[in-house]
Amino acid sequence: MPIILASGSPRRIGMLHDMGLRPEVLIPEVDETVRLPLTPQQTVMCLALKKALAAEAQFKLRAQADPDALLIAADTVVYAEKVMGKPATEEEAFEMLCFLRGRTHSVYSGVCLMGTALGIRRVFFCTTHVKFSNYSDEDIRNYIATGESMDKAGAYAIQGGFAPYVESIVGPRDNVIGFPLDMIKEELNAIGISIDDTGTGASETE
Repeated sequence: MPIILASGSPRRIGMLHDMGLRPEVLIPEVDETVRLPLTPQQTVMCLALKKALAAEAQFKLRAQADPDALLIAADTVVYAEKVMGKPATEEEAFEMLCFLRGRTHSVYSGVCLMGTALGIRRVFFCTTHVKFSNYSDEDIRNYIATGESMDKAGAYAIQGGFAPYVESIVGPRDNVIGFPLDMIKEELNAIGISIDDTGTGASETE
């Protein structure tokens, strides 16, 4: 069963590669603005579904060649009194990390699974709670200077240079990276699909 990943995220692609899977990659153009007053959980599920729907036409063409193909789309936000997506500027990244300093915040990832032959469309979310230490402004500036914060929800990578400032994690760590693989596998297992038995050569469609 080929896996089609509706995301250009190097982290999500890398996590599948670590499992020995080689997903095909679609990069849908999606307006990630959510205009309705949604909860963080609803927000990530809404955005994951939007990404899947944006990639659906290309996915259906791919599924004509292999009806068993599976589409996976995901979105992640950080929540601490307000929703935090990816920072647009270094100053916004600084403000986010200042706000998260010494706090416990929640990371929500929404996932949409879509399969044409199986007639599936499942949308769900995963939650992880993360507490940061009381790092300094200089620590934040030094981290931002690495460039790592700019394409991450909440302006940090838990698997990267910001790891030393994590005091505790309650919930799946892979969810904080942006791809709750264990939960994805559980959802697929519930409908008789084993993600460990899938995989194809990779290609990328802009």
